[in-house]
Amino acid sequence: MQTAQSPAPTSVPFREAFWFWLKLGFISFGGPAGQIAIMHAELVERRRWISENRFLHALNYCMLLPGPEAQQLATYIGWLMHRTWGGIVAGALFVLPSLFILIGLSWVYLRFGDVPVVAGIFYGIKPAVTALVLHAAHRIGTRALKNGWMWGIAAASFVAIFAFDTPFPAIVLAAGLIGYFGAQRWPAVFALGGGHANAHQGYGPALIDDDTPTPTHARFSRVHLVKVLLAGLGLWLAAMGLLVATQGWQGTLTQMGWFFTKAAMLTFGGAYAVLPYVYQGAVEHYQWLSGPQMIDGLALGETTPGPLIMVVAFVGFVGGWLQQVWGPDALFAGAVAAAAVVTFVTFLPSFIFILAGGPLVEATHGKLGFTAPLSAITAAVVGVILNLALFFAYHLLWPQGFGGRFDAVSAVIAVGALVALFRFKLGVMPLLGGCAVVGLLVKVAVPYFA
Repeated sequence: MQTAQSPAPTSVPFREAFWFWLKLGFISFGGPAGQIAIMHAELVERRRWISENRFLHALNYCMLLPGPEAQQLATYIGWLMHRTWGGIVAGALFVLPSLFILIGLSWVYLRFGDVPVVAGIFYGIKPAVTALVLHAAHRIGTRALKNGWMWGIAAASFVAIFAFDTPFPAIVLAAGLIGYFGAQRWPAVFALGGGHANAHQGYGPALIDDDTPTPTHARFSRVHLVKVLLAGLGLWLAAMGLLVATQGWQGTLTQMGWFFTKAAMLTFGGAYAVLPYVYQGAVEHYQWLSGPQMIDGLALGETTPGPLIMVVAFVGFVGGWLQQVWGPDALFAGAVAAAAVVTFVTFLPSFIFILAGGPLVEATHGKLGFTAPLSAITAAVVGVILNLALFFAYHLLWPQGFGGRFDAVSAVIAVGALVALFRFKLGVMPLLGGCAVVGLLVKVAVPYFA
């Protein structure tokens, strides 16, 4: 960790940022919570490209939006540092490694089916993913839960989603209202980030610091706003127009483009908030793939880098393959095209939201009327992430439900992963690799000793 006296980085060349975003695309495991934790450790603590308060300010905005907040946060920071192309590169590199990996794994899945080696690797990785989510909830909580009010909001959000199955948008709205009205009575309670001095004491000055003026390209302009909106709408219309012209409105690729455009607008709170909608449409309505295949795709999404919503690329690939969108002689090419279409329409709105809304967010930096609701929302999200961790743990430890057997081996792997994270500060990749090896050994040894 840097000292407070060490100088801030004077500049970050675009080339250096490019290689960092590419690396991030390959190591961004652990879901949004884990990915945000990785970015905080790299960008705030180690490299000091952005200060704690500016990072949290951008993160809170991304949490308000539909779509993957970690990918949007990378886009936002890339845009703030290197203008529009910086944002596009950062956001695209967050997604593309995952897309290529999922295409390869989906092809193996369809060609070779259930391979014991793959099953063993998954068996070990799932407890590690559960531990990563718990660890990331702890890290975010230590920053966001600064007082009793924030702890109360987090606890209330957990009870609301766990006990009453409250929709995530309702939790966001309630937390935002609490922050807005609470700040008028107790402004210090809802101040974001804990103060400028605290951030400097922990990590030292940053390239984009609390008091760094907003760059010229990040200042609000109605002309810029209109240009971004028109460009985004034009790209979507061009893509859909090409699909309609070549496939017809009822064509599988066209229907995928339209369905996942709608799904992209419903992903408040992360992928798990929209998965029931995707399941209902892709499995039950369109029948692009089966229910068990959808579950297998979710497992692949959990164990590959990138946003969990990238499971839609698996849905697109399998659907394109099974529906033979480019004919029986071009199964792979058609499946790749379907995965690309689905990924494009799913992530295009995220780029538009950041490039269009970023200047508005920068204009509100340090204004309590905007930051107080977002501070409360961040606290609420801690409770939601904890609920997600319990969801993982339940399905991990009782795979057949509470009436079935308790998976003691998975419990041991999960506890070991938690100890490795909290006590020994093990990195994400070594943790996943070690747990995968343990899972593989268990699956090989059990039949041998049976």
